[in-house]
Amino acid sequence: MENFEQIDTCLGVYCHVPFCAHRCSYCAFYQEQPTRQLIEKYLATVEMEIDLLCVKSPFDTIYIGGGTPGTLPPDDMARLCSALVKNNGMTKPAEFSVEFSPATVKREKIEILKNYSCNRITVGVQSFDQKTLRTLGRRQSNKQVFDACEIISSCGVENFGIDLIFGVPGQTIGEWIGDLSCAIDLKPKHVSTYNLTFEEGTALGKSLMEKMICKKSVEEEANFYLRTWAFLKENGYAQYEISNFCLPGFESVHNSNTWRMQDWIGVGPSACSQYKNSRFANPPSISKWMKNVENGNLACKNPEIISEKTLVEDALIFGLRMNEGVSISKLKNRFKNVDFGRWDAIFSDLDQQNLLQFSEGTVKLTDSGRLVADAIAVEILAV
Repeated sequence: MENFEQIDTCLGVYCHVPFCAHRCSYCAFYQEQPTRQLIEKYLATVEMEIDLLCVKSPFDTIYIGGGTPGTLPPDDMARLCSALVKNNGMTKPAEFSVEFSPATVKREKIEILKNYSCNRITVGVQSFDQKTLRTLGRRQSNKQVFDACEIISSCGVENFGIDLIFGVPGQTIGEWIGDLSCAIDLKPKHVSTYNLTFEEGTALGKSLMEKMICKKSVEEEANFYLRTWAFLKENGYAQYEISNFCLPGFESVHNSNTWRMQDWIGVGPSACSQYKNSRFANPPSISKWMKNVENGNLACKNPEIISEKTLVEDALIFGLRMNEGVSISKLKNRFKNVDFGRWDAIFSDLDQQNLLQFSEGTVKLTDSGRLVADAIAVEILAV
């Protein structure tokens, strides 16, 4: 296997911690119940996997997600961080993010993360409304949320964010604005707002099908989006991506690099990677992932080679979700073999519909365009 070496683009690492003490009713992500034996095997395999990857250049960003990384006990959290940062030597990543659920935030864990240069923590709150939390299958109290944010702040992690979900069956606009109000009262640097998707096979998806409950109408969803954008803007949070808002200077570096089609390496079961025009993924099975690594095999032995056209399409689709838009001139310099003229007609048509603006070499969606970003993505792929 070719070693990972210094490249011109940014390089991030995403580490998937598959453990969750409880599966929320809406969640379709791969996860496992944590046991002492399984955590030990997981950590040992992560260490082996990183050694097998032979990463030669420091990571610009580190992101530990899940699952619920916060379920790891303090000593295990320290071991995982050590495995991830050892490649960087004395170089601190520009951003080191870790996801927590409110109940898993403990002072000792945050202090350990601080010692390993973690500078960004995201708390998956999802809602402050008890009715909405019951629908989502969440087990938490608002006191746990308040205590978690206080611990993070008092430990000196200035950059903490809150994740919320809207579009939940039975949720009203008033209840949603209440969630947003509670969130900003905690003074996070970052707020993510996700429209609930009904995944087949989840407990919530099955329940809604059995009760013949439909997701909210297009008009209702649009109203949730627009009210969200207006409310957060009024309270000083700038939108930089359809679902993401922050105070000035606190954009997610790792996610922004991913949306710009930079490179990242995935570690852990179900983790995906993109490196040097190739994509590969670990199996969504901790046992299969462990067996592969123990045998010296990595998912990247059978990478999917990505054409420049595909990378440009993805850079357009994900880049247009960002408020800054996409610099066509920069993409042309990066992907010299792609005919960008193929999208001229689409851009012109969207511009006339006031869904898109194209000026000074940059293409960006209007607010109206962001509401139909998925449909625009389909058009871009169809050319």
